[in-house]
Amino acid sequence: MAIPTESARVNPSIVDLVGNTPLIRLRRIERAVPGVELYAKAEWQNPGGSVKDRPALRMIQEGLSSGQLAPGRVILDATSGNTGIAYAMMGAALGFKVELCLPENVTPERKRILRAYGAGLTFTDPLEGSDGAIRMAQRTHESNPAKYFYADQYNNDFNWKAHYDTTGPEIIRQVGARLTHFVAGLGTSGTFVGAGRRLREFNEEIVLASVQPDSPLHGLEGLKHMESAMVPGIYDATLADEDVRVGTEEAYEMTRRLAQEEGLLVGISSGANLAGALKVAGKDAVVVVVFCDGGERYLSERFWEDPPEGASICGTN
Repeated sequence: MAIPTESARVNPSIVDLVGNTPLIRLRRIERAVPGVELYAKAEWQNPGGSVKDRPALRMIQEGLSSGQLAPGRVILDATSGNTGIAYAMMGAALGFKVELCLPENVTPERKRILRAYGAGLTFTDPLEGSDGAIRMAQRTHESNPAKYFYADQYNNDFNWKAHYDTTGPEIIRQVGARLTHFVAGLGTSGTFVGAGRRLREFNEEIVLASVQPDSPLHGLEGLKHMESAMVPGIYDATLADEDVRVGTEEAYEMTRRLAQEEGLLVGISSGANLAGALKVAGKDAVVVVVFCDGGERYLSERFWEDPPEGASICGTN
């Protein structure tokens, strides 16, 4: 057996592994929707375990290029978990401290991952959701602007541009002209806006479907109910052909189904996105759905256990 050359098997840094995630066909789920092809964009394959590696890397790169992120400065942002994990991983690899503001009720798994990477954590009122974390990050930056590089993922255009430049082109290479639908959830909205804009340029007939919770009080961690939340500055409400609402319990059920029927242990937002995709996909549809992260970050959640009939499994926002 030939020994791989050094250049073939060594990457300069963990950050060089971001992107180029595979598509996985959901053949067993497809059985319930004849004539539809369903493909999951497997974003948990990124080195930090989520779709948020892409914008985190781009925002850090642009901060370095502009000089806003200089040696000695601290990377700061609000997060519901995944972008924070990406910042913490990259900060450790690149030699920057990271401070994060996040709701106190994010899963214990996310807290442990963040602490493992050495990130500083400030917890905010869980009843305020991600909006409370955003307000705390803003106050922290204002208190000492010279100390921080405030990435501000909810209002930073390089968030959506990361997906315009990487996620969208990858999907085009993987599916090409056969693609009829693209489905992604709304948190910061960067994935949907960036990839959606690129796909629209490729083929204006592709149906762009955004997914959000059907209620202000929901258990879909990482997703925003736009009518009741602080709307991200990068969100483009005119882009979606379909804006699909998904309930917490149907997202939980779909997440369990993906584990048991497809062997895919994914996060709650992935289940929500697939539930939304099934609401918009018609006959002869070829659908790409963003699966944002892996289910290991949610194993402490009660929804993994089948609840007794009539029992509530709704989480908190």
